[in-house]
Amino acid sequence: MRNIDIVKLICQELGKPESLITHVTDRKGHDRRYAIDPEKIHRELGWLPETKFADGIKKTIQWYLTHQKWWEDIISGEYQNYYQKMYEINQQYKMLSFLGS
Repeated sequence: MRNIDIVKLICQELGKPESLITHVTDRKGHDRRYAIDPEKIHRELGWLPETKFADGIKKTIQWYLTHQKWWEDIISGEYQNYYQKMYEINQQYKMLSFLGS
């Protein structure tokens, strides 16, 4: 599947027009083709993907749409406040444990 096909699929899943796609000049050293050949892992381990790429990207998009609050907190930086608070509580607990021993 070409990159442009993936971008068009994403636009379609989001209900957005393809006119939003901006084509850019390839960077120097740009790979002309990205490909994953699962033959070796299949041959050596018997592994095969359970989900086709197109189906997987659709499921991924739907997950992000369904869990919008999760990624909005990440983008806003709100999750950093949570981790800062938890780190401070953990540090205070360690200090009290140390003083109590």
